[in-house]
Amino acid sequence: MKTTRVLFCRLFVVLYLLQMVTPSSEQFMVKGIKGPILAPFGGEVELSCQLSPPQSARHMEIRWFRNRYTQPIYLYKEGKDLYGETTSRYVERTELLKDAIGEGKVTLRIFNVSVDDDGQYHCFFRDGDFSEEDITEVKVTGGWFPQPQMEWRDSRGDILLPTSKSHSQDRDKLFNMKMTLLLRDAHSGNVACYLRNPLTGQEERTSIVLADELFSQKKIWIIIIITLVTVLISSIAFPSVVFYCQQEQDRCCSWNSPLLVGSVIIISSVVVDVILSVCLYQRQRVPDSDPLFALDAIWAEDMIVALWVLMVFITMLISLIYFKMRDSHRDARPNLGPEAMELADHRLNS
Repeated sequence: MKTTRVLFCRLFVVLYLLQMVTPSSEQFMVKGIKGPILAPFGGEVELSCQLSPPQSARHMEIRWFRNRYTQPIYLYKEGKDLYGETTSRYVERTELLKDAIGEGKVTLRIFNVSVDDDGQYHCFFRDGDFSEEDITEVKVTGGWFPQPQMEWRDSRGDILLPTSKSHSQDRDKLFNMKMTLLLRDAHSGNVACYLRNPLTGQEERTSIVLADELFSQKKIWIIIIITLVTVLISSIAFPSVVFYCQQEQDRCCSWNSPLLVGSVIIISSVVVDVILSVCLYQRQRVPDSDPLFALDAIWAEDMIVALWVLMVFITMLISLIYFKMRDSHRDARPNLGPEAMELADHRLNS
């Protein structure tokens, strides 16, 4: 009996010592997928992680979480899926594939990917007192996210610097891009706006065909001004001057002749228009980077054209009144000799 007790005590001591030197659970490492995983917006993505060395994970706690351990997006514990502890945003949007859990491999599947799913994911394993984790990064892509690269290019492929660039995000946090291009000089051919996703390299473009140089906006209002000046000269000045020169051929080149007076009126009008146009165009304007710069430039050009139309009308009116009064005075004069008529004209002009 005594020998039996001694053997039992020795066996107990040996088992105790073995328990002290042997860890309660086998140590392992967790290996996830390296490099960012591209997740299509509105689609699904799978995140896998594996125990090393391979071993069964059926009895372990498996937890997937984002920023906080206490807010899991999926939790497997004691052989059960604990849906009640899942973060509300991921309820019914996640699934844990456990086909290879006997070898220590599990896969988290996320459905209906949104922009908020972009970021880091922790794959966490716990076996007794020992735990280990790994991190996998997810990049959501598509329509448009993340913020795309945007640029204007001409028909030769050269990049055109924009006047302004801005962006906003809708309720799904997708980007809306806006870029303004102001073409100071006439461009033939076309320009194109390019959008490129920096992650996937996906690129889209839209082209705008420009009119020929003749029909550029600046050319149009310059042609309008030239046309107005031509109308002014042809409709008032020349007929009046020709008429009075025919009536007074002997004095058509004197200082008060209709030819000289009409020329002075036209030249004066053109000079005033040019001065006012330059002052209006060179006034203090909004900077090129301002989104309203293009609108301000168009407004200035429209005002210049309106100014020329107004000045042409005023000049024609002045010419009409002047020659009408001169014609009335001429009809009212008595039939005098040339010397007397010249004296009367001299007094009138004085």
